[in-house]
Amino acid sequence: MTPQTPVNKAGAAPKAPSKDTRNTGPGRLLIAVYAVFAISATARAGYQILTKFSEAPLAYLLSAFAALVYVVATVSLAKAGRTWFKVSVAAVLVELVGVLVVGALSIFDSVSFPHETVWSLFGRGYAFIPLLLPILGLVWLYKRRPARRGI
Repeated sequence: MTPQTPVNKAGAAPKAPSKDTRNTGPGRLLIAVYAVFAISATARAGYQILTKFSEAPLAYLLSAFAALVYVVATVSLAKAGRTWFKVSVAAVLVELVGVLVVGALSIFDSVSFPHETVWSLFGRGYAFIPLLLPILGLVWLYKRRPARRGI
């Protein structure tokens, strides 16, 4: 006697759990942190641009860019599918490069950054979470990458 594969109501074998989801388990926490950063960075950039844009236009535009990156990362991490996976990877990579570049520039060219952005000094104003978040995001995305299609 051989064990039989269980079948569903339609008579087909059930699919194996999809590894193509990023919004389960620890991914939910990651998405929640991205959502908090998306909201806070958007609010901060909006306030800065509306009230004191002339004081530090580069810093405030970079804050707005960071907010956009966080929004895209939040949405794409929450969605399933190969396309959303690719968008997630791109957003998190842009975030990592942004944190590293803006962090370095804010140290070595502090004249251009008279006011802090989310990414200034590698996210010091946010307990360095902006530096750690994309690293954790890339690790999560690597672990939850979609399976390769048949060759």
